[in-house]
Amino acid sequence: MSWGTELWDQFDNLEKHTQWGIDILEKYIKFVKERAEIELSYAKQLRNLSKKYQPKKNSKEEEEYKYTACKAFLSTLNEMNDYAGQHEVISENMISQITMDLVRYVQELKQERKSNFHDGRKAQQHIETCWKQLESSKRRFERDCKEADRAQQYFEKMDADINVTKADVEKARQQAQLRHQMAEDSKADYSSILQRFNQEQWEYYHTHIPNIFQKIQEMEERRIVRIGESMKTYAEVDRQVIPIIGKCLDGIVKAAESIDQKNDSQLVVEAYKSGFEPPGDIEFEDYTQPMKRTVSENSLSSSKDSKSELKFGGKSRGKLWPFIKKNKSPKQQKEPLSHRFNEFMTSKPKIHCFRSLKRGGATPEDFSNLPPEQRRKKLQQKVDDLNKEIQKETDQRDAITKMKDVYLKNPQMGDPASLDHKLAEATQNIEKLRLETQKFEAWLAEVEGRLPARSDQARRQSGMYDGQTHQTVTNCAQDRESPDGSYTEEQSQESELKVLATDFDDEFDDEEPLPAIGTCKALYTFEGQNEGTISVVEGEVLSVIEEDKGDGWTRIRRNEDEEGYVPTSYVEVYLDKNAKGAKTYI
Repeated sequence: MSWGTELWDQFDNLEKHTQWGIDILEKYIKFVKERAEIELSYAKQLRNLSKKYQPKKNSKEEEEYKYTACKAFLSTLNEMNDYAGQHEVISENMISQITMDLVRYVQELKQERKSNFHDGRKAQQHIETCWKQLESSKRRFERDCKEADRAQQYFEKMDADINVTKADVEKARQQAQLRHQMAEDSKADYSSILQRFNQEQWEYYHTHIPNIFQKIQEMEERRIVRIGESMKTYAEVDRQVIPIIGKCLDGIVKAAESIDQKNDSQLVVEAYKSGFEPPGDIEFEDYTQPMKRTVSENSLSSSKDSKSELKFGGKSRGKLWPFIKKNKSPKQQKEPLSHRFNEFMTSKPKIHCFRSLKRGGATPEDFSNLPPEQRRKKLQQKVDDLNKEIQKETDQRDAITKMKDVYLKNPQMGDPASLDHKLAEATQNIEKLRLETQKFEAWLAEVEGRLPARSDQARRQSGMYDGQTHQTVTNCAQDRESPDGSYTEEQSQESELKVLATDFDDEFDDEEPLPAIGTCKALYTFEGQNEGTISVVEGEVLSVIEEDKGDGWTRIRRNEDEEGYVPTSYVEVYLDKNAKGAKTYI
């Protein structure tokens, strides 16, 4: 099947068809471009979605992601980020492997189509010219034949007329001969042109047009094959990322299967366990005892003591304190009320109340504001951090010692005496950290029950649970019972409890690490050679813990363990207004 033989007379229709084919190809290119844009937009939306639900740094959300369900959700967000990346790959491959190639091919196709149809029109014009020449020679031959016939008829008429002179007859005969010769010449010319036209026409319909149409057919078939290959590539681009997308989905399934409800339940226990024991049974208070008094002096004295005890002690027992462990030990002999009252008034207050903490009071150094279990964890974490600091300082001291030994063996490398100050400073820091560790270990041992707890009498006075020394669980205002049986809350000097000052508090007064109130980027390199300064490198990003107070210096921190001051003009500061403690500390 060939267009040259089958469609030899459909030049115009083939021209329209090939133009339609190019339009289809351009339409497909536009379709692929829009699909690539959709994939890119989808990937961008997926990335924004994943970023939106990522936990914010240094926020409460980060603490929530210790649970397996939250970890699985975080893994899902990360997998969705990778999933979005595969859609970006689809978009890039469609643009590079399909769109760009087809755009170049369309330009080549248009140029080839233009050349082929130009050759076809040229052949058409040539055959039309030959046809015009044939028609012209035919009309001339026809005209000459008619003229020759008329000249012959005129000669015969003149020859038959006896009245016409011989000269006129001769003239008519010569004219007839001339016309006849012209007709013969026109016949020969017409015959020659006709043969030439038939040859040209045969070559046109059997050689030129078939060749041109064959080229057009091949061009059109290449276009069809090319668009088919592009469609295959379109599918392969999607198919190539299916394994990776499958891995992303497998990762989500694996994260979902890693959820452990028992582990999450245990984490809830570890996070919120207070260490308190449930309250014991409430003892029966016999108010009929004063009615059984006798006239004897002993009975009177006993009843007075009982009344006094009821008046004083009834207030603390009138309302059940939450989290207070009831002492079920055998009743001890009651002390005289005056002794207990004097001891209560002369004893040192033990704890801060919750109300004072809520007003913005500082967190106690021994974490006595926390329940026992939470306090134990905080103390254990503090001990571990201090041990790490001790190890770091010890390594630094060993390094200085080795350097000093090298200087002693090779004096030309440096002065050993110049390291004595640093060595002494490192030793002093180690000793200070050890004392600090001992202090926290003592508090930890007390919480874990390794140290003796306070006496039952002191525990009853402070209203605390067994084994705790500095706790702020109880309210600073005791409940007062009104005559009508209702309760009113009053704050008195006897009920306000404060933190017990330990021997370590006088010896060490370390501040809590200042929270970061923003970040900064070093604009220039600064060599911090003076005490209290810190060296920074251009482009380095650090945490800001104290703003410039007008003296031209900003306090920064690096890696939570190295901090100091740098000139404010050397850094570009970005303060976080929503950060806790976003204020200047002195």
